[in-house]
Amino acid sequence: MGLALGLIGILCGLGLLVFLAYRGWSVLLLAPAAALIAALFSGEPLLAHWTQTFMGSAALFIGQFFPLFLLGALFGKLMEDSGAVATIAEFMTEKLGTGRAILAVVLAGAIVTYGGVSLFVALFVIAPMAEALFRTADIPRRLMAPAIALGTFTFTMMALPGTPAIQNAIPMPFFGTTPFAAPGLGIIASLIMLGFGLWWLALQEGKARRAGEGFGGVANFSVPDLADPVLRERATTAREFDPAEIAHGNQSAEHPPIAVAALPLVLVILVNLLMSFVVLPRLDVAFLAEPRWGGISLASVSGVWSVAVALFVAIVATVALNWRRLPKLRETMDAGANASVLPIMGVASLVGFGAVVAALPAFALVRDWVLSIGGGPLVSMAVATNILAALTGSASGGLTIALDALGGTYLKLAAELGIDPSLLHRVAVMSAGTLDSLPHSGAVVTLLAVCGVTPKDSYRDIVMVAIVGAILALIAVISLGSLFGSF
Repeated sequence: MGLALGLIGILCGLGLLVFLAYRGWSVLLLAPAAALIAALFSGEPLLAHWTQTFMGSAALFIGQFFPLFLLGALFGKLMEDSGAVATIAEFMTEKLGTGRAILAVVLAGAIVTYGGVSLFVALFVIAPMAEALFRTADIPRRLMAPAIALGTFTFTMMALPGTPAIQNAIPMPFFGTTPFAAPGLGIIASLIMLGFGLWWLALQEGKARRAGEGFGGVANFSVPDLADPVLRERATTAREFDPAEIAHGNQSAEHPPIAVAALPLVLVILVNLLMSFVVLPRLDVAFLAEPRWGGISLASVSGVWSVAVALFVAIVATVALNWRRLPKLRETMDAGANASVLPIMGVASLVGFGAVVAALPAFALVRDWVLSIGGGPLVSMAVATNILAALTGSASGGLTIALDALGGTYLKLAAELGIDPSLLHRVAVMSAGTLDSLPHSGAVVTLLAVCGVTPKDSYRDIVMVAIVGAILALIAVISLGSLFGSF
């Protein structure tokens, strides 16, 4: 009876969290309240769970990942205000032209997000470019949102080797992996997502032309109210950049040449690669085993260190190369730094909720159910992570909750079954990036608003390119990984 009541409490807490978060309530309030409800049903000490379990886990997440949130948001804001993101978008437009408008939009989004620019920064620069391209090419406006989603929501976030996205960093401390985990499988998954998405969008464009459907209406790109509490709350739990800071800083009227604009993006990938495989493995870090450093191994921090150094180098390069284009550097940097705070606090609160739930006796029922899912640990981990990402509307939140609760169990199973932790890493990240694009996702809500369309207009196509394509790629990775291991 006690375990059954505890399970009801877990479901009630999760239901409250999801329902009120969808209505725009702050997750900073909802997550501890939901955790305490779950603890109450289990007869567990409430204050101890709040201050020790919830806050301890949230603080650990912040301690591990705040450098990446901070540097990532700062880099994105500097790239925006310097005009570098606009230069890359304009370059893709000129090279591919209106005849390949969809491809130009997809690749522009992919290049900047793979290079470390935050999703919302890319979105507000690429959307007006996409509108101009689609209007000239007479492609329906409703296809703008899925084209942008394909380039920014999918393979560059969860599959391409070395992507500095926070979702790709989260499994590293759990599994002792690097940002380049399972590179071959990641490339295959990226090709599946990109190929399927482009095929679907080309199919829809062809159907629209045969039906005589053009762009439709007049240009109406507009920045939505970024201070709107519902939009902002959803957005900051979905991605690592507070969109309210987009309006702050000072954007340069002069754009840099393409080589200058692209160099920081290249540096992010190159430095990340060098740190992961050349620099850190050669360092003497035996001191990390001392109690003052937490008694840890290099594997538990090397991934975060690699991405942090890569972003730092890219930030220095961006400032140095665009000094004249950043006349109000302090304002830009303040806006970038501020943009990281609310997202990490929101995700950390979700992590705290997950930690309380995982500490309850009734969670054993949930764990046993998840592990009983057929297909082995890769499949059960994929299902659990998908469910949590879907419920929270956050890839990073759902992923961290899943790994906090079950990461150790899956790592133990992997060791027993001879599964490479790199394969666990890639499957976990890709699982978090599928059902996080449901209608309540802040990224989806913001994208639709910026593109001037409704869910009725564009959401079906977003489902195809951001969810169906990602699920097909995930199935391929699990299948190939099960047959051939990680590569």
